[in-house]
Amino acid sequence: MKRATPNRTQRIADQIQRDLAELIQRELRNPHLGLVTLTDVQLTPDYAHAKVYFSVIGAEPETARQLLSDKAGYLHSLLFKRLQIHTVPTLHFLFDPTTEKAAEMDELIKQAVSHQAKDD
Repeated sequence: MKRATPNRTQRIADQIQRDLAELIQRELRNPHLGLVTLTDVQLTPDYAHAKVYFSVIGAEPETARQLLSDKAGYLHSLLFKRLQIHTVPTLHFLFDPTTEKAAEMDELIKQAVSHQAKDD
């Protein structure tokens, strides 16, 4: 079996990320979902599975993950109509805590600078 080149795999992952971001915004109108941002898509070499990493504002991460997972089949069918590839991957949604950790670090830095300014 012929293996996909890493460049092609990355291009397809990027296309899936762009298309899914649009589809989630347009097709999933659930107030409990919040504002979802897709941060990364990682494909298996055979394109059978895609890990879709997301961050969310205005909703609990686990609630958003569950809602996205519940709609994964629907989103898969919409992707199938858009993508020009033989196999459209099964979607697995995973919360990406990077933005939350960055905000926490930013707050800690502000507190440290504020504390140091008081000591000077």
